[in-house]
Amino acid sequence: MSDAPSIVGRMDIILIPGLWLEASSWNDVASDLEKAGHTVHPLTMPGVGVSADASSEIGIAEWVDSAVAAVDAVDRPVVVVGHSGGGNVAWGVADARPAVVTRVVFVDTVPPPSGSGISEFESVDGVVPFPGWDFFPAEDVDDLDEATRARTAPLTRSVPARVPTDPIELRSEDRHRIPVTLLMGGMDRETVESELDQWGSYADEFRAIDDVEVVRIGSGHWPQFSIPSRLADAIDAAITRR
Repeated sequence: MSDAPSIVGRMDIILIPGLWLEASSWNDVASDLEKAGHTVHPLTMPGVGVSADASSEIGIAEWVDSAVAAVDAVDRPVVVVGHSGGGNVAWGVADARPAVVTRVVFVDTVPPPSGSGISEFESVDGVVPFPGWDFFPAEDVDDLDEATRARTAPLTRSVPARVPTDPIELRSEDRHRIPVTLLMGGMDRETVESELDQWGSYADEFRAIDDVEVVRIGSGHWPQFSIPSRLADAIDAAITRR
């Protein structure tokens, strides 16, 4: 990314990680976005890395509330970026604060319909630990070399057991008026729409959005680790697009 600030498109950006990750997972991306003139606010969600005794009451609603509080603290228009399961949180923020969210950027995920969860993963001692890189399909992790896997696996933390399976509650149709960008690892728009046709209400949610673009960035599921500068460029391009 160029070191010259993109002053015209400068924004406050809320960065929401996916499952098992903390604010530090955005470090490389955040650095490039700051060089482009943006102010970044990477989040660590409640209950990450915390035992079941202290996190059993934390679900997706509490994650959304925490991200909404971060938006409110900025107290001006923001762009909200959500990676993977963090996309559910980002869409919950858009639903709660449609007047101040100027764009939602989904990183290798899609807008969830109301009532949907993230996914199911095995719970251990009342929390969901990171299952390891070998758990995921090859297309999700093939661009993570051994050095990157070794560096990033220790950064992962457990998440509260309820977070992946709790249904998200969305109430405001105004979320559909917010411009949306999907930065997809390996799928273009045609492929995304074809996949969504198999997912019922996900297709309805996607098609209800007035202004949605799909950009294939050519990565696996964790571009913040494999191609952080390219991801930062794509986020910046989405923000500065008119």
